[in-house]
Amino acid sequence: MDNSGRLADTATAKQNKSGRNLPAAIAVAVVLLGAVAASLIFRKELFVLLAVVAICGGIWELSKAFERRDIHIPVLPLCVGTAGILISAYISGAEALMVSFILTVGGVVVWRVLDGGGIAAVRDSAAGVFAAAYLPLMAGFVMLMLAHDDGPMQVALFILLAVANDTGGFFAGVRFGKHPLAPSISPKKSWEGLAGSFLLTMIVGVVGAYLLEVNPIVGIMLGLLTPITATVGDLAESLIKRDLQLKDMGSLLPGHGGILDRLDSLLLTAPFVYLILGAAPTLPGMP
Repeated sequence: MDNSGRLADTATAKQNKSGRNLPAAIAVAVVLLGAVAASLIFRKELFVLLAVVAICGGIWELSKAFERRDIHIPVLPLCVGTAGILISAYISGAEALMVSFILTVGGVVVWRVLDGGGIAAVRDSAAGVFAAAYLPLMAGFVMLMLAHDDGPMQVALFILLAVANDTGGFFAGVRFGKHPLAPSISPKKSWEGLAGSFLLTMIVGVVGAYLLEVNPIVGIMLGLLTPITATVGDLAESLIKRDLQLKDMGSLLPGHGGILDRLDSLLLTAPFVYLILGAAPTLPGMP
């Protein structure tokens, strides 16, 4: 067999082990990161719009997934609430974030009750409240970061931490993964992959702290916390998919699955990164 044949076999083996179409996944990731970078560089409002579209897409995917269990969440009020939550958080801060979230929850419940009462209404309303807390509320913390003077840098670091977590975990898992992390939930995750996530997020966190001119301890904290929150977020979505008997939440992003399959690790990580970066000014700066 010639070298090209060996390389093809190696690529196929890696794809089979990872469960991804690697070339498609890389191409989609480059396009998404390019769109995010462009919005952060040119106009922060473009990033807000991009976030609203992404979260509404995630809500739509979640609604279709829940329909497999005859659960029907009110998509329209959730999408309207998403716009309100993210825009108000960006413009007016944390208090506005919570007020708009409460209004969204109220709107979801009222909308569903007006559509018919009974046990189904209680179930659908509860699922709608979960969707509001899981998606726009968590994304609202990214808007709080974005609103700062150095908001684009903070958001870029937040996203790069998540990318580092996924990238480090993926390549370390494919190359060295032998010990399953949570075989009953996500068989492809391994302890070796988690170690790769910690290594790469630590590097990104420290470099990010240097660029933001804050204490390197902040970067170390981000590097230690991100793999934990991101992995918990990923495993939580895997539990939902397992219960719904789904491989992916959608198919909009080739090589990645659906929008929610890309957002799962970001969502739970957002409030923790916001809190850590918010505490950074209380620590000594760079010498």
